[in-house]
Amino acid sequence: MFKKLFIYPPFIAFVGSTICISLIAYLSQVSNEYILWMIPTFGASVVLITALPDSPLARPRNIFFGHLISAGSGVFILLILGNNFFAIGLAVGLAILLMMISGFLHPPAGGNPIMIMISTLSLEYNVLPLAIGVIIICIYSVIFNKIFLKRNYPWF
Repeated sequence: MFKKLFIYPPFIAFVGSTICISLIAYLSQVSNEYILWMIPTFGASVVLITALPDSPLARPRNIFFGHLISAGSGVFILLILGNNFFAIGLAVGLAILLMMISGFLHPPAGGNPIMIMISTLSLEYNVLPLAIGVIIICIYSVIFNKIFLKRNYPWF
């Protein structure tokens, strides 16, 4: 019974997600910028890499490029149309369109344009922590799935 608990997929996902998000939270704490680093879409990305690692949506390249495309869509629409109800919807729609066309669909990234559009922080305070956090998640996903758990998980 005890041994089964530690190889039980929900327990593995619990431990893996706890470590990943705690690492990002720690980096936030030592940089004194909790709000800056703790981006809600990271939680959803970590669900995919720990609980559904076989999903194409959990591949490191989908995580990296999905978040990049999505954030870029938010920045682009914000610069062109400003912040209004239609611009927010358009930014999310554009992100989904571009992620699907490119083959880098990552559903958690769909929240990035919303975060960028409604944030009162400047763009560099939105995009830089997002990029750093996504790189950490991608590296962690490979270490956790491929190296530690020996899963058939892509390097990128």
